[in-house]
Amino acid sequence: MIRSTIYGPIQSRRLGRSLGINLMPEHVKVCSFDCLYCECGFLTGEKAAIPSRFFIVSELEKQLRLFSEKQETIDSFTFSGNGEATLHPDFEAIIDDTIRLRDQYFPSSRITVLSNSTRIFDSSVRRALQKVDEAVLKLDSAITSTMRLLDQPNDKSFSSEKIIEGLTMFREQIEKDGHGKLTIQTILLRGSYQEKTVDNTSAIEQKAWLKAIESIRPHSVMLYALDRPAPIETLEKVSMEEMILWKEKVSALGINVVVAG
Repeated sequence: MIRSTIYGPIQSRRLGRSLGINLMPEHVKVCSFDCLYCECGFLTGEKAAIPSRFFIVSELEKQLRLFSEKQETIDSFTFSGNGEATLHPDFEAIIDDTIRLRDQYFPSSRITVLSNSTRIFDSSVRRALQKVDEAVLKLDSAITSTMRLLDQPNDKSFSSEKIIEGLTMFREQIEKDGHGKLTIQTILLRGSYQEKTVDNTSAIEQKAWLKAIESIRPHSVMLYALDRPAPIETLEKVSMEEMILWKEKVSALGINVVVAG
């Protein structure tokens, strides 16, 4: 669980020296998913106030001023933390604030948003995601039953078809407007939960997922494996060799793919 609004910088497997921006409360997870593998643990139902735009921006500028004075480097401003960043009611305005501060203090740094894709149909969220250097959006399975078991959406009617529709729409909007970058992020794992098999790595899963990737045509794909403790102990980390096989199939579609084991 993240204990502050601005945290790090930490060394990311993919993003380099990453300064985290947590738009959710300290100590409390707020999310539209309750993923089995989330390092923040499961939703508890505990209530807490979401930090205001003013507080977030003030904390960010304070930290950036200190890092600048110390001549420290930041490769990425990364929106992540205790839940789904796009749930913040001032998400787009906070992105605008972050771009302004980035340009002032660390103009060569990138801004990245990690999101579970559930808010992609909100026009304000889409506009904000197009403004950043990279929007990293989740697609853990193209098969709804697997996605619901693995990601545990709060909206029980939410489907993989809905996610794919939204991601395709977003990619088309990027092409139309000429700005924005979409990366699809997928975790590969298997195991069990409440006597049910959890596995998004089978041949059937891979075929459906590849079809979705080919339809969406993202700028890039990120495949990763379990790296941090999950809230349940019955999930298994897939091997790098297995992930490389998935990578080869994505590359065959002409799409750039990064693997983080």
